[in-house]
Amino acid sequence: MSLNRREFVQLMGIAAAAGLVPGCDNKQDSAKGTATSGAAAARKPEDLYNVPKFGNVSIMHMTDCHAQLNPVYFREPNVNIGIGGNFGQPPHIVGEKLLKHFGIAPNSIEAHAFTYLNFVEAAKMYGKVGGFAHLRTLVKKLRADHGANRTLLVDGGDTWQGSGTAYWTRGKDMVGACNRLGVDVMTGHWEFTYLDEEVISNVKDFQGDFVCQNVFVKDESSFDYEFEGFEGFDENTSRAFKPYTIKDMGGVRVAVIGQAFPYTPIANPGRFIPHWTFGIRDQEMQKIVDVVRETEKPDAVIVISHNGMDVDLKMASVVSGIDAIFGGHTHDGVPAPSIVKNKGGQTLVTNAGSNGKFLGFMQLDVRNGKVQDFRYRLLPVFSNLLEADKEMTSYISDVRKPYQEKLTEELAVADPDGGELYRRGNFNGTFDQVICDALNKVNDSQISLSPGFRWGTSVLPGQAITMDNVMDQTCITYPETYARDMKGSDIKLILEDVADNLFNSDPYKQQGGDMVRVGGLDYTIDINSSIGNRIKDMRLDDGTQIDLTKNYRVSGWATVGSQAPGEPIWETVADYLRDEKVVKIKKLNVPKIIGGKGNPGITAYKGENS
Repeated sequence: MSLNRREFVQLMGIAAAAGLVPGCDNKQDSAKGTATSGAAAARKPEDLYNVPKFGNVSIMHMTDCHAQLNPVYFREPNVNIGIGGNFGQPPHIVGEKLLKHFGIAPNSIEAHAFTYLNFVEAAKMYGKVGGFAHLRTLVKKLRADHGANRTLLVDGGDTWQGSGTAYWTRGKDMVGACNRLGVDVMTGHWEFTYLDEEVISNVKDFQGDFVCQNVFVKDESSFDYEFEGFEGFDENTSRAFKPYTIKDMGGVRVAVIGQAFPYTPIANPGRFIPHWTFGIRDQEMQKIVDVVRETEKPDAVIVISHNGMDVDLKMASVVSGIDAIFGGHTHDGVPAPSIVKNKGGQTLVTNAGSNGKFLGFMQLDVRNGKVQDFRYRLLPVFSNLLEADKEMTSYISDVRKPYQEKLTEELAVADPDGGELYRRGNFNGTFDQVICDALNKVNDSQISLSPGFRWGTSVLPGQAITMDNVMDQTCITYPETYARDMKGSDIKLILEDVADNLFNSDPYKQQGGDMVRVGGLDYTIDINSSIGNRIKDMRLDDGTQIDLTKNYRVSGWATVGSQAPGEPIWETVADYLRDEKVVKIKKLNVPKIIGGKGNPGITAYKGENS
């Protein structure tokens, strides 16, 4: 049964009156924007986007949509472990503990948005999230309600990659969508996984400002570095892009500084962007903030960042003069900002989820040349509650039309009696397991390895798995597969390296993402140990212990250093699904965890946790 918006709102009203779907107000609007715990006052679904007026400047923030032009299902994690100083701190809180921490009513529409709890049932009730046509309606409403000249839409990146159409158009479909959406300023990460000339072409076509203070032209490239007509490059500083822009918002001057993903040439192929060097560069950030404060005399300074939230929290503690960081990369839907103290006062740190599911909305009271107060809401974008913008709907239809037949091919059906197919979480997700199983079967390998990407949409039980779904999970610019012999010691080294990236107690040594997904392999991980000592007791599915000196047949994809020889991963998965017809997860290869018991970032775990 398909419901229009009015029918859906009426249905939700009836359900709320019966006490079935209590609303939520997590008190983001309290003094100084501090979220509080406890029972929340009911907010009707139709009132979700009616934000009371406050202050004189409003920042809308989207991030990590990964080229999802249409509404999707997206399940939040039940495993998002924090260690060291991040233990039990946002974003490392999941499930019921997250609801309690932020004062969100259980079983509410917002509980569904922010947690994995009762995901399938709630997804069937509330419908899909995101979609640029629905997002555009929300953006236009907020601009109309709060003043077009006093609102700014910023994008944290990972926007031009993640779908089949983005891959085939080299990101051009998303540049066009962002222009129609009205994105004012953005930074990047997966934007840099196209060839450098394609990146420059997309930046030129983008009608907003593309800012990155931490991307420089390499010394050895500076003499012959030339991209005709590109104004972002600064010969004096060797910055490849503009570091910041100034926006006049109804007489309030706001400086917007960009922070691209620091580890792009490490986490992704450096061969695509050979002239550029990245890095966290917090000292450079401090210099930029100081220069901007001194020369531009802004009333507020904000940063759009693709560091990842833990890195943003650390940067906020050591760099002063930033009023707010609008963060991305780690896909954390955090209902309230973290307030970080530093020598200059304090910095607000936010993160606005992924896949077009959320739009952050921060209202600032700016007077006497500084931010006096704020309010914040992270608004879930429910497509059933927001009319689709007609112009954007037409644009999306046009850019997808050449690929529609391929994208809508129904490859298999998700097990009607199983759970949802999803990715997000520190360890294996069920759709990741499908990819790993496909690699093992098609390549006749014993072990498969798949990257711990945090993007990838969800599929409900009994639904058709289309090529669109597969592309959502696998669509990168280096999709080639491989099958090769690999020593047990090398397999352990890979797991150790990724584990250190994820569980290093120093956020600056984390690169985001999750553990490499494995098929045909079980292991134990001590999350609180040091590199080289976290991974133990690796075994094949039949219980045979991995011999570090022995070779095993391993398949995988997404090699960073050089191009692998095999077919694109989506072809491997598609062939597997066509043969399977009904996809059932026979075994979920999740590790046994040591050190995770009692951690509020893990619950309902499918493996052992001690």
